[in-house]
Amino acid sequence: MKILWLCLLLAPLAVQAGEWGKEKSGRFEQDFDNEKPWVEIQEQLPPVPKEENLLKFFVSSATDNQFFVDGSSLNVGQDGVLRYVLLIESSSGSANLTFEGMRCASRERKLYAIGRPDGTWVRARNPRWEPIRHEARNRYHHVLYDDFFCPDGLIVTSPQQAVEAFRRERLR
Repeated sequence: MKILWLCLLLAPLAVQAGEWGKEKSGRFEQDFDNEKPWVEIQEQLPPVPKEENLLKFFVSSATDNQFFVDGSSLNVGQDGVLRYVLLIESSSGSANLTFEGMRCASRERKLYAIGRPDGTWVRARNPRWEPIRHEARNRYHHVLYDDFFCPDGLIVTSPQQAVEAFRRERLR
């Protein structure tokens, strides 16, 4: 009889302990197992590059264009985006200057702004993340992703690490 009374007295405590365990378990999963949504930080437009900061890289023998990244513009953001200024010069002397970002985690790139001949920037009309594809047309994004900014699909840890990759490329 004493055992029956003891069971009846302890039953509510067991149920309450079970509910407490569920509550803590649910909160633990919410706090640690669910990924927080990615949020992009607002980018700041960099200064126009100086010639001494340009890092040349090879894209393909199928083009006469020359490709450069402004080493001083490299920035690894807290949002996991590597931002940079890209300069493409044609053999005829024309140039395209862009400010872009690259997300290694999703293999995407984004155009933020286009450089003007007067040294100012104009923001892109419809900036959006686009996949980096293996296409001849924009092969330079693929090269930047694989060889300089996202080796093995992981973002470089600092701008200096990316600059060192450009310097190693130059020595080849």
